[in-house]
Amino acid sequence: MKRQPPVLEVKGLTTQFSARKKAVTVVDQVDFSVQKGETLGIVGESGCGKSVTSLSIMRLLGKNGKVVAGSVLFEGKDILELEEKEMRTIRGNRLAMIFQEPMTSLNPVLTIGRQIGEVLKLHTSLGQEERKRRVIELIAQVGIPRAQEIYGEYPHRLSGGMRQRVMIAMAMACRPQLLIADEPTTALDVTIQAQMLGLIREMRKETGMSVMLITHDLGVIAEMCDRVLVMYAGQVIESADVRTLLRHPKHPYTKGLIRSVPHHSRGEKRLYAISGNVPSPGEWPTGCRFAARCTEAMPICHEESPALSTLQDGSFCRCWLHDDLVLAEGRSIP
Repeated sequence: MKRQPPVLEVKGLTTQFSARKKAVTVVDQVDFSVQKGETLGIVGESGCGKSVTSLSIMRLLGKNGKVVAGSVLFEGKDILELEEKEMRTIRGNRLAMIFQEPMTSLNPVLTIGRQIGEVLKLHTSLGQEERKRRVIELIAQVGIPRAQEIYGEYPHRLSGGMRQRVMIAMAMACRPQLLIADEPTTALDVTIQAQMLGLIREMRKETGMSVMLITHDLGVIAEMCDRVLVMYAGQVIESADVRTLLRHPKHPYTKGLIRSVPHHSRGEKRLYAISGNVPSPGEWPTGCRFAARCTEAMPICHEESPALSTLQDGSFCRCWLHDDLVLAEGRSIP
């Protein structure tokens, strides 16, 4: 059977920000794809480039950010080459995003109903009464009680969990082909977090959309994702299906992330932590960017940067430790 083309294919994505009249690379030659109906998880510490990757795809970098190389093929079309007017017809419609902090994403002086309705007004031909009916349906669909009353409320009157549900309702209003969720459960308590993830999973199943889930929580990755991409210092350093990555991680950084998750069966008196910090953009070292923090580093790791290569089990890894396991055909898109 012929495999369908991916919904999203990112090739060589490189993003820079201007800082003190100097261009600083934050995302460096990132490759990945998202297949129709799958959930791809992107994981890594803060400062690894996860959120900037998503903002690059959405073309929401602001005046100081710029994609300087690469392509972003969405449904076969390179959206980096589109005029802003055409991009606006895609953004919020077939390509939608849930942002990390809903209070900074929602307009404090507009009602919930007005803000969700704006999405429908921009991307559909529904009349005013039809839009209102659809917005109330969406509010109820994401599990917010008293949907008709909430329609006329302002964001500050809602709890953090309810505001996050409003963001999901806005993102799902036009039934997107791809939903990007950037840390959608940050700052929510465990019960609300489980509800949010369940809601995204249900909507994925119901609509057949693809999901790109950005998180630092490996528990969320294990529960939600089909494949996982690990990022470090602006690069993809490992990629595999979720079971392979969690059971048989290849890169020392991935091993460290997994070991950092507390587990009652280990009987450890102290929690494990990876020593050191993620190097800041513009201060990336020569060679492997993780070498200074790696307990398995070899001399070559400090001298030459390894390529992201395909291993014999079909996973991808950027590490000299696995150089003998690289397939003869070399690298391809994770």
